[in-house]
Amino acid sequence: MPFECRGCWHVWEEDYVVRRSEDDHGNEGEVWLRAGLRVPPPSSGALCPHCGCEQATTFPDGYLARHPELIPPAEPVVPDATPLLSPVPRPLY
Repeated sequence: MPFECRGCWHVWEEDYVVRRSEDDHGNEGEVWLRAGLRVPPPSSGALCPHCGCEQATTFPDGYLARHPELIPPAEPVVPDATPLLSPVPRPLY
């Protein structure tokens, strides 16, 4: 499930396993698992792993696959070493 922090705009994804079951009376239930441990269902208010902010929003499953520009690169981007040249001529004083 994709998340976005409303504090620092960090985007991350967490994987969950959802087990649905029905009891003897026909009542349905869900158990959310992450890394094999039972966890509460994700909601807005998840903790950002980047800045610790508690104001995160969720996106539908598959959202990041359709928006790869939101996924941060694994390696830091190396700045371009080419010097910048101004198209404006220097004043002649």
